[in-house]
Amino acid sequence: MTQTMMFQALSDETRLRALLLMAEARELCVCELVEALDVSQPKISRHMGVLRDAGLVGSRRQAQWVFYFINPRLAPWQSRIIEAVIEGRRDSDVARADLRRLDAMSDRPRPCPA
Repeated sequence: MTQTMMFQALSDETRLRALLLMAEARELCVCELVEALDVSQPKISRHMGVLRDAGLVGSRRQAQWVFYFINPRLAPWQSRIIEAVIEGRRDSDVARADLRRLDAMSDRPRPCPA
């Protein structure tokens, strides 16, 4: 992944919000992101594709669910940027609202234990 690809992937509000949620929850399925971000499923899938193509997130399938997580194999410089972006947004009203919606979601799918 080039620096340009990474910064292009980080240039969207929805993708930044999704990264923050994944950092807080470790991994999330599309349905959880749809609920927490209040965005349609096709839009979430498109945004996750951009993040995946940029190498920022990985995914795994469990039954009918696709779970996304921040790529644990990021280069150190990439991890520092992601951490700084997340830290800068963590206390925002938008982030708190997203986390409240995620926490309020009933019937969340359970990922396999790590």
